[in-house]
Parts: sequence; C-alpha cells; structure tokens
Amino acid sequence: MATNDALTDVAGLRVGHARVAGNRALTGTTVVLAPEGGVVAAVDVRGGGPATRETDALDPRNIVQRIDAVVLTGGSAYGLDSASGVVAWLEEHGRGVRVGPDPAQVVPVVPAAGIFDLGRGGDWGIRPDAATGRAAVEAAAGTESGAPVEEGGVGAGTGALVGQLKGGVGTASTVLDSGVTVAALVVANAAGSVVDPLTGVLYGRYINGRTEYPAPEVHEAALRRLAELREQNGPAPLNTTLAVVATDAELSRAQAQKLAGTAHDGIARAVRPVHLLNDGDTVFALASGGLALPGEDPLALNEVLAAGADVVTRAVVRAVGAAESVEGPGGTFPSYRELYGPDGGAWTTS
Repeated sequence: MATNDALTDVAGLRVGHARVAGNRALTGTTVVLAPEGGVVAAVDVRGGGPATRETDALDPRNIVQRIDAVVLTGGSAYGLDSASGVVAWLEEHGRGVRVGPDPAQVVPVVPAAGIFDLGRGGDWGIRPDAATGRAAVEAAAGTESGAPVEEGGVGAGTGALVGQLKGGVGTASTVLDSGVTVAALVVANAAGSVVDPLTGVLYGRYINGRTEYPAPEVHEAALRRLAELREQNGPAPLNTTLAVVATDAELSRAQAQKLAGTAHDGIARAVRPVHLLNDGDTVFALASGGLALPGEDPLALNEVLAAGADVVTRAVVRAVGAAESVEGPGGTFPSYRELYGPDGGAWTTS
C-alpha cells in the first residue's frame, strides 16, 4: 500500500478543494495539479450526458502532448467556468503549451468535467465559477508533494449524491510489484446505486471477497428510511461520476487512453446501473513517467490497467464511506454511515 492510499502517492501530483460559500450553496471544485512540465493525459467519456471542456485536446491524434491540471467540478455545464480560474493561474506561473518565443507566451490546456448538483443546496443559481477554480488550484499548489487528500463532502463532492445517499470525493492507491504506483481520485455522484439492495453491502466491497453483511434489521430500517426520503426529496436528479486515475509509469498517450477506458470498469463494479443517458461518467488518466515499463514485455501495461480499475472501485467505496449526512433547503441526504453505522452496521457473517 502506498503512503497515503491517495492520488498524491503518484509523485508530484497535488490536489486542492474549494467550496462555494453560502447557506444555500452545496457545490464546489477539485483541482488535480501536475508537477512542473506537466503529465501525459487521456480521457474516456461513457456517460450519455457529459459536461466537459478541452477533452478533445487529449485525443492522441491531436497536438497537445502534456497538461498541467485537471478540473473536476460541481455546477454541471455552468461549473466548467471554474476551469477559467485555473487557466489564469497557470498563465501567471508560465505554465502551458508554449506558443511563442517568449516563455510567457503559453496557452494552458485544462481539461475539465462537471457533475450535476444544481439546486442541491436549495438555490439553483449557485454554482462554481472562475474564482472557485482559482481557490482550488491555489489550495493544491499550497500543499506539499505527497500530502494526504481530504475525502467526503469536499470540493467537487460537496453536493454529490449516489442515488438517495450522500456521495463525495474518495481516493485510493496501490504499489505494484514492479514498483509502479497506480492511484485514483473519484467524485461519486451516480444516478445508480452503490448499495446491494439484497444485503446492504456496498457493491465495491465485494471485490475484496467480503463475507460480512449488515444485520437484517439494520438493512430493513435503512430501506424504510430511503423510501421515506424518496417521497420527501422527489426523484433522483441528473448525476455523473468523475475519476482521475494516475500512475508514475511512463505511458504513451495511446496507453494512457487505454488506462482511462479500463478504469471505467472500476466504476461499473461499484455503481449499478452505470453509464446511463442521465450520467456524464468521465475518467481522466494521467501518467507522470517516472518509471519505464519493461520494454521486452508487450503486455506489461496489463498490470497497470487492472490496478487502475481496482483503485477506482476502492475510491468510490471510500467516497461513500467518508461522506456525512446533509439536511437543508435542497433536501435531506443521509450518509451510508448514518444508515448502517461506522463500519456498515451490525455485521453478521455468512
């Protein structure tokens, strides 16, 4: 296991969160800041209703080779304005694609994706803007390399929901036998459910061979509570799950594209159903290039691909586990811990 079990275990990556202020605000922005010189990047979009910016620039057929930051944000398409604040900050620091003889002549390419959380705090008109993005990138830049990452209802996960449950930000990492680190950060905001309706277990926990289940009475009480809230809150709104999966392996842009695609399997293990028309599920892949894969083995990438999906699943579980209940003018959104207890309720073993 890597140091913090977080995205920042990939050397040089930093994460910053910012929340929109206000009593009726329940939204924010998260920025993943690359080290100086940027990282190889790719994206794979599988939801039917994405809110994205600059994703075409990551196509391996296009000119941009490396990027300096990725923005994950609330506010749906409106919230993509937060990327403008990150672009401005990067320009001020001379970071971006060099387009002229003067080192200051750069164009920062900042891919971004947004979740649907409009009105979650009770005011439809509140959403992240350029100032929110600047605050998030400044928060990232202000952290030390390898710093822990705050999880739960922070940044882009401030207003996130998974079905009727409170969602949020989660992160996880692993170190392979080769020494390569693979890590993920997720904003869990799914239209589907993360909970097995038959047992109350988070779907993502099954990949670890879990054989413990909440006591039947705990699960039944949780189902009753969720049914009540469904009547109170109304139908679940539009949603989206976002992820950044990263590695310190040296990847080509095409290999990074493959990593972004297979990492979606990690969402599919943790959320059911997934990639619906009212989702905008998007995965970014980043490769810092510190370690070369064995050149004599054409299948060496497979280990990284498998690990990418695994850490995304664990990050979804951690996002839901770290989330805290929210009650306000926008609705009542209980956490998994509120319904099932700190470790998932009174467990029994099958």
